[in-house]
Amino acid sequence: MKINIRIVSYDDHCEQIREVRDEVFINEQSVPESIEIDGLDPDAIHAIVFDNETVVGTGRMLPDGHIGRMAVTAQYRGNGIGKLMLEALVGEAEKLNISKVWLSSQCHAKGFYEKLGFVAIGTIYKEAQIDHVKMKRDL
Repeated sequence: MKINIRIVSYDDHCEQIREVRDEVFINEQSVPESIEIDGLDPDAIHAIVFDNETVVGTGRMLPDGHIGRMAVTAQYRGNGIGKLMLEALVGEAEKLNISKVWLSSQCHAKGFYEKLGFVAIGTIYKEAQIDHVKMKRDL
């Protein structure tokens, strides 16, 4: 395994980003395509993770510090790839002098984000029929 993370534009890597997100969100989690494709990708900063030349993970950050669409392909989960992506996106937020990042965590992933400095705020809610909780991290 030769893992490499890059910050990229959506225009240059949209096919690779869509491939991972379609696999994880639409195929595995049954998120409707109408929810997954929200039109915000061109304005976002994207992190993609490669194993050699194969894209195995992706995530994005919107201009307001909203981190989302964090996805790692099934065979690569548990190898620290999500942490690498999140750290890269938080690093980009710091470069842009964004004072707070936030995300909508699926409840099963709440502990993962807490270990990386995020705090849950508010109550559990449904998004695409999956329990979520809003989380934030001050920078």
